[in-house]
Amino acid sequence: MKYRRLGKTELNVSVIGIGTWQFGGEWGMQFNQDEVDAILDKGQECGINLIDTAECYGDHLSESFIGDYISRRKREDWIVATKFGHHFHERFTRTDVFDAEDVLKQLDASLKALKTDYIDLYQFHSGPDQVFDNDKLWTMLDKQVGAGKIRHLGTSIGSNDNLHQTDASSQVNSKVIQVVYNRLDRVPENRVFPSCERQDLGVLARVPLASGFLSGKYKPGAQFGATDVRHRQDAEVVRRKLEEVERIRREEVPAGVDMAQWALAWCLKNPVVSSVIPGCKNPEQVASNASAADLVE
Repeated sequence: MKYRRLGKTELNVSVIGIGTWQFGGEWGMQFNQDEVDAILDKGQECGINLIDTAECYGDHLSESFIGDYISRRKREDWIVATKFGHHFHERFTRTDVFDAEDVLKQLDASLKALKTDYIDLYQFHSGPDQVFDNDKLWTMLDKQVGAGKIRHLGTSIGSNDNLHQTDASSQVNSKVIQVVYNRLDRVPENRVFPSCERQDLGVLARVPLASGFLSGKYKPGAQFGATDVRHRQDAEVVRRKLEEVERIRREEVPAGVDMAQWALAWCLKNPVVSSVIPGCKNPEQVASNASAADLVE
C-alpha cells in the first residue's frame, strides 16, 4: 500500500480507501456484520486505513456496521470519514436537513453508531450553496472540532464542478474535498482541482470505478435490479457508458492488466488526488482494489 498526505489535515491516508454506501443496502445486496468484518479485516491486511461512510447510507446503518467492527479493533488504526445533511427514510428516499441544530444531533447519532468519541473527517454532504453559506452551521461545527468530537471538516460536493463550495473551503475550515472523479468523468480537472491545489486541500475521489462501469464486469446490454441504485439511470446513458468502457478497454488498458485496478490507478496518477474510495461487496474485491496501488508510481 502507498500513502499520501490528505492536504492540510496532515493525515496520511492509504491511496485506496473503502467506500461503504453499499452497506446501507442500496447496491443490490444486504450485508450482515460478519460480511462487513471480513471486508474491513481484508482492508487492514492490505494496508488500507481509510473508511468513508455517511449518516444516510441506511439510517446510520453503514456507520453501525463500521462502529461494531471498530469497537472490537484498535480505533487508532482507522481514519473514519462520515457525512451530514440527510435523513434516510427508505431505500433511495432522503430529505435534506442542514440547519446547525439538527446537524449537531446528526453528529451525535453518528458518533453513537460508530461507537467512537471522535470522527476523523466530518463532511458536508452534497448540499446546495444556499445551505452551505450558513455561518451558524460552520461556527457550530468549529465548536465541535474544539470539543474534540471532530478532528477535521470536509466537503463532499454534489456537482463535481462546484467551484463555489471548493473555493470557500478555507473560509469555513474545510480541509478536504470529496468529488466524483474517474476516467469517464474528468470535470474536476478544469476548476475544482486547481482550487484544491491553491488551498492545499486533500482530495477524495469517489465513484472512481464510475459506479462499477469501469470494473470490467459489465458489457453493453447489462441490466440492474430494482434494489440497485444504478437501475435509476437512464437506459440510453447506460448504453453509451458501456460502449465507451468497451472502447477504453480496447484502446487504453494495457494487455493483461485488470480494468478495475487500471481505473483506480488512473485516478491516482493525478497528484492532486489523495485517495480513491471505491465500494466493494466482498474481501476479494477489497484485495483487488488494494493491489491497484502497485500500479501507482
